[in-house]
Amino acid sequence: MADLTNEEVQKLVSLAHEAKEKAYCKYSNFRVGSALLSSDGKWFTGCNVENASYGLTICAERTALCKAVSEGSTTFKAISVTSDVIEDFCTPCGACRQFMAEFGMDYKVLLVRPDSTVKTLTVGDLLPFGFSPSDLEKKRVAQQESA
Repeated sequence: MADLTNEEVQKLVSLAHEAKEKAYCKYSNFRVGSALLSSDGKWFTGCNVENASYGLTICAERTALCKAVSEGSTTFKAISVTSDVIEDFCTPCGACRQFMAEFGMDYKVLLVRPDSTVKTLTVGDLLPFGFSPSDLEKKRVAQQESA
């Protein structure tokens, strides 16, 4: 994956902060924002949207990815994620890591603190040995027909 320009990094940071402001998190009060840059230069944002039925909550990263896919983008250069946590980087949850892996293991993940400090990883760094679409193409044992 190509390196990000300074301008792209700054935009990923600022858009994630802006998206965080729109978070609907009345149960946890844990705001998260995300920004996504597609391989063809399109920008998408997302925030977490909580639900009284907690399992139906959608994270900021998945919101941004769903917006992108619904607009026709499925290859990505980078995604950023930020929260209000001051002393550490907020990382994507396990479900988001797996969801991100659907679209590649090599694109950049920028973890962003409120002061705009950035730590850069890849999806593969966050989800080593992750299950991806390529796993479905691997040779498998033949299935026995049931009687």
